[in-house]
Amino acid sequence: MMSETAPERLGPMASSEDGEVEMCQAILPCHANHLGELSAGQLLKWIDTTACLAAERHAGVPCVTASVDDILFEETVRVGQIINIKAKVNRAFNTSMEVGVQVSVQDIYTGTQKCVCIAFSTFVGKPAGNEKVHLKPIKLWTVKDQMEYGLAAERRRIRLCHDNIFHNLIQDTHIIDGIACGKNSNAMTTDRSCVKSIELVLPPHANHHGNTFGGQIMAWMENIATVAASRFCCNHPILKSVDMFMFRGPSFIGDRLVFKAVVNNTFQKSLEVGVRVEAYNCEEWNKGKPRHINSAFLIYNSVNNKGDLMIFPSVEPTSKDDLRRFQGAIARRRIRLARKYILTHKEERSLSVDWDKTNQAYLSYTNVVNLTMLAAKSDWEIISSMDRIKAFVCEENDILSVMVEMKVKKRPEQAFLLLSDLQLRPSWDRHYLSCEVVETVDEDEQIYHITCPPAGDDMMKDFVMLMSRRQPLKVGDPYILALTSVTLASVPPLPKYLRCETRCAGFLIYSDGPRNCKVSYYNQVTSNILPYIAGNLTGWSKSMEETASSCIQFLESSCE
Repeated sequence: MMSETAPERLGPMASSEDGEVEMCQAILPCHANHLGELSAGQLLKWIDTTACLAAERHAGVPCVTASVDDILFEETVRVGQIINIKAKVNRAFNTSMEVGVQVSVQDIYTGTQKCVCIAFSTFVGKPAGNEKVHLKPIKLWTVKDQMEYGLAAERRRIRLCHDNIFHNLIQDTHIIDGIACGKNSNAMTTDRSCVKSIELVLPPHANHHGNTFGGQIMAWMENIATVAASRFCCNHPILKSVDMFMFRGPSFIGDRLVFKAVVNNTFQKSLEVGVRVEAYNCEEWNKGKPRHINSAFLIYNSVNNKGDLMIFPSVEPTSKDDLRRFQGAIARRRIRLARKYILTHKEERSLSVDWDKTNQAYLSYTNVVNLTMLAAKSDWEIISSMDRIKAFVCEENDILSVMVEMKVKKRPEQAFLLLSDLQLRPSWDRHYLSCEVVETVDEDEQIYHITCPPAGDDMMKDFVMLMSRRQPLKVGDPYILALTSVTLASVPPLPKYLRCETRCAGFLIYSDGPRNCKVSYYNQVTSNILPYIAGNLTGWSKSMEETASSCIQFLESSCE
């Protein structure tokens, strides 16, 4: 069922040409898998259909799918529920355009709606003959239109830079410890996950242009990827997200489409399956000359009989091709993280706690405990490695955390004293402009006002942070420097600064021999912090590693 609606306007009423395309579907058993849940392949078909209709409505000419950005599935849809799919052109770029698609599910008994996923597809106008299409710009009527219009340009930049970013990140994976064969006794090969399947393109599989429907190809890819994932984990996999689909060329009625799928790598509670699609016509089939139609990467979870997410065994590459796919999966995961956190601007609730000296013990205790709990997480994944420096990320409940581990030739108690004096930090951390003590609570607690340079915007930033420090209680315990944002009446927000917040950050310092220590820096990334590390996630910069190197130099050059 199709309908077209117009959103609330900021200006005068727009013509009907500016409405969004909307599809509503009741989920029937024929749309579901063996668990009674909506098949991801069927949903991909509906998303592509709705997006195509929106693109063609704007362009006034036939359009084809060029690519689909990452899709993260947030809710499960079951038989008997109703889904609503809305598609709207966010921005037109001469001959191509970005279409945003939002899928929500409605419970027919309560009427409540939840977001299932958000997708961004790129379509290209394909007029008849040799005519070249020049798309008209879209009209911006609402604040949301303006926001998506701006973000569309950033998403397009990341798409166009994808190959260069991927190449840069691949270089990092060559030097990460632990990727060589046989280093993990519990590692598995991916041989048993290899799947090959063939489909004959018939008229029902073609769109109104005579080409194989993009949504149909994506549905077939999802099906074979699910088979590959199930063979590896020996369980029913759950599709969690889809990496960017890139359509490299058309296929037609009568073509044979060959699908090849294999597990590329695992990331503790998730695994990546790569799918390649090749097309043959009758002549190409006999000559063995395929056309590469599409490639995609799908990410799966799986649950055990208790309903908990399974921990997958690590992957052991046994050939050059295995190693290439293994390293590629690491690079793509970093790109997915970057796109997810850079391009999704979710509003965060206030993280700062009102400082109350009468409640000092509790606030200090919470500060220290939060840092030690962050450090104790088991899901840290290495993203880069260089001399004496390693960087890690951890994602849990849509919160991204980073850790930088440094090997320092300094006694741990000396490193602890030097790092405890935050007023020295601007001398080695270029992300700090100034750091002033605004209140000394006691010898182990101080409140600082910190200013930072602009990052991704035109305003300087400032923070008000409580620093709590603790010395080891017994041999083997670390020195702790915990940081968190607080609200202090004596330091109100100033017009020239953007007041920002830190959820949890700090240092843990371990003894590593008589005159050596291991310094680990942690930060639970907020939207305020993200611009400073975005380049690291995407592989554009080494700012975290450069700052760590400066920290090592500062600690080792300081007199004891």
